[in-house]
Amino acid sequence: MHAQRLQRLLPKGKAIWIPIDHGVSSWPVLGLGDIGELISDLKSGGVDAIIAHKGIVSAHNEEVPMMMHISASTVHGGKHSADKVLVGSAEEALSRGAIGVSVQVNLGDEYEHKMLERLGKVSEDCHRLGLPLLGMIYPRGSGLQIKGDATAGAAHAVRLAWELGCDAVKTSWPGDKDAFAEMVKAAPIPVLIAGGETEGDFKQVLRIVRDAISQGGAGVCMGRQVFGNNNPRNCIRALKMLIHDGASFEQACEVL
Repeated sequence: MHAQRLQRLLPKGKAIWIPIDHGVSSWPVLGLGDIGELISDLKSGGVDAIIAHKGIVSAHNEEVPMMMHISASTVHGGKHSADKVLVGSAEEALSRGAIGVSVQVNLGDEYEHKMLERLGKVSEDCHRLGLPLLGMIYPRGSGLQIKGDATAGAAHAVRLAWELGCDAVKTSWPGDKDAFAEMVKAAPIPVLIAGGETEGDFKQVLRIVRDAISQGGAGVCMGRQVFGNNNPRNCIRALKMLIHDGASFEQACEVL
């Protein structure tokens, strides 16, 4: 069952996953006002999966493959605002109709050790239940030890995800192709790039995706760059051309 679910989420090892979990961390969030309309747009564009918190998974799991994100914190948490606690379980994800689970760890954060412990427990549960697990592993804490590391900790994030049982990892784009190649070499699991805050130029996003794919990247796991765009459906269509169809950057840009 695990292999079947993973194949559905990652057809031929490639993925366009769109996380829409941002409304838990902060609100309001541009593009997340009408979830039903957004999911319809993403589905029609050709998204492979949507990553969301439990309420959205329960409401929309029959429309598109869903992975349930079970990590949470908010901007109001003070020194704990980056400490992602568990707000669900693999068992609950399965019961709500998800076919995968997502957990976040912030490397270098004061509470990194707690987040690693949570990831380990969820990995154990996913293994038992045959649920694919995504690790959203971000090297972003003040305690990072990255001197001399061209990937700024992102390669370590990839390795960590694999060794702790994740089936795929989402992490930061390191800024250039050579550094990303080091990330891909760090572990034999699909490496998906995050998008970060939208800057309004989706062609620049496509350039980064093109470079990532050229170095062995498996695709994207990006939210705000897509749902914050005026036309998320066309963003997905352009990503699909690059990631699944082998189109050129120029061809992908034509659909925007």
